[in-house]
Amino acid sequence: MRLVLTADTHLPKRARDLPGPLWTAIEAADVVLHAGDWVDESLLDAMTARARRLIGVYGNNDGPALRARLPEVARVDLDGLRVAVVHETGPRTGREQRCAARFPDVDLLVFGHSHIPWDTVAPNGLRLLNPGSPTDRRSQPHATYLEAETTGARLTRVRLHTLPRP
Repeated sequence: MRLVLTADTHLPKRARDLPGPLWTAIEAADVVLHAGDWVDESLLDAMTARARRLIGVYGNNDGPALRARLPEVARVDLDGLRVAVVHETGPRTGREQRCAARFPDVDLLVFGHSHIPWDTVAPNGLRLLNPGSPTDRRSQPHATYLEAETTGARLTRVRLHTLPRP
């Protein structure tokens, strides 16, 4: 199964649209996971129309309309891979232990908020992935998103994609 992970899109405040390569990946993916900070409902509508399956949550920059349509935490079983998506996980220090305690029954946690790509494993085996942001790189050298592949109940490949500057 092919996954696309994104977060912190901040449309239309940080960009008018998602970069073309990300739209191409979204359309080719089996599942798209968005870890919040959409900002505008039109992106949720567009992504819903273009993705085969979309799993998303709201972030701290998402207003009442998006919060009415999206959960704070999404949980899904992808062919045995137990996944949770959330926007914020708190400070970098202690993140793995904190998330392992909060999500003890999950294999993969996708999160956003920091705009910083992140790929670590907690002591209990929980994989934590943050795709960065495709539109607002902040202190990072590039805007980014992640693609991942699963086989059965295992995450078998994770690839960070950098995006060209607009």
